[in-house]
Amino acid sequence: MKKLELKFENYDGKTVTYSLDQPVEPVDPAAINAAMDEIIAQNAFMTSGGDLVAKKSARVVERIVEDVDLGL
Repeated sequence: MKKLELKFENYDGKTVTYSLDQPVEPVDPAAINAAMDEIIAQNAFMTSGGDLVAKKSARVVERIVEDVDLGL
């Protein structure tokens, strides 16, 4: 399953990550950038380290799990 991770910096200088399942692909960097700006402008999320103050990065992450047969 793929996820879109949005990484922000909060007031304390810590990285805060929000993950969204099943992002629309191909991703639109301009739309993600605008959405992240809006999240900061609207003060949409609270963190223990204070308000979100800056964008750090965004990425699509895919996790693949494969069982290993141990012959047990």
